[in-house]
Amino acid sequence: MSSFRIGILLFIGILAVASCEKDDICVEGDTPLLVIEFYNINDTSALKTVATLRVVGVGQNVTVSTVADRTALNTISIPLKTDVDVTSFIIISASASAEDGSETGNIDTVNFSYKRLEDFLSRGCGFVVNYDSLQANVSADTNNWIKDIEIIRSQVINSDSTHVKIFH
Repeated sequence: MSSFRIGILLFIGILAVASCEKDDICVEGDTPLLVIEFYNINDTSALKTVATLRVVGVGQNVTVSTVADRTALNTISIPLKTDVDVTSFIIISASASAEDGSETGNIDTVNFSYKRLEDFLSRGCGFVVNYDSLQANVSADTNNWIKDIEIIRSQVINSDSTHVKIFH
């Protein structure tokens, strides 16, 4: 073979190796969950467990998978919708089922509104959605167990700290 052909083969080999990229595996993160802590309405600095808590997305037939169903909890992490600017949850205190299967606990509906911010992480991860301008309210009924809601962080960019306090 001539040195010219060897040079061309060597050049093509270097070009082929240089064009390879690392595997596109995502280890950087996911869309953050909304972190909620429950507090005592009479002592607003004290966490207060909610007995047999159940959380269901409005319009859903199943409980939220990130919350252990019908357990006593004082902190939960729940997903917000990534395709619309409002997510509503049915949050039930003292959840139980009647003989006919209906819910007997105290049911409150909490509505979260926000602005969605898409953030490109990488080719492997694609986009995650962060949230800004978070607001919350509880739908009034004749027996609200949720007495007040306070937004601690209006930006939801990670799941490492509390975003919302719910007082009961």
